[in-house]
Amino acid sequence: MAAIFIVDDEPMLHELYGDILEMSGHDIVANAYDGDEAVEILKTMDEPPEIVIMDHRMPGKDGIETTKELLAIHPNLKIVFASADKAVKDDALAAGARDFLSKPFPVSDLLLEIEELIEAM
Repeated sequence: MAAIFIVDDEPMLHELYGDILEMSGHDIVANAYDGDEAVEILKTMDEPPEIVIMDHRMPGKDGIETTKELLAIHPNLKIVFASADKAVKDDALAAGARDFLSKPFPVSDLLLEIEELIEAM
């Protein structure tokens, strides 16, 4: 299973993703509620997560800028962009996200995406 870092400004989504992912055997290794916090947390981690679930619209640094900064620190991170802002899909993928899930999405889509990323490791 995978070590996962959740970056989203909605506490309810942290709880939802965390519960479902942990029930599926994954380990939530960190949570950040904005882009600046995500970058600072990643810099302090001894072991980087395997997968990052990234929101776009957050206070301060948005998800695209955060994606670029996280990948500059750890180029092998697999970032799944999860956003209601469909207009940023191409930019998110160009920034290095592996996939884009449009909110709201069935949780099964997130689990499937994570399984596909694990298989590709």
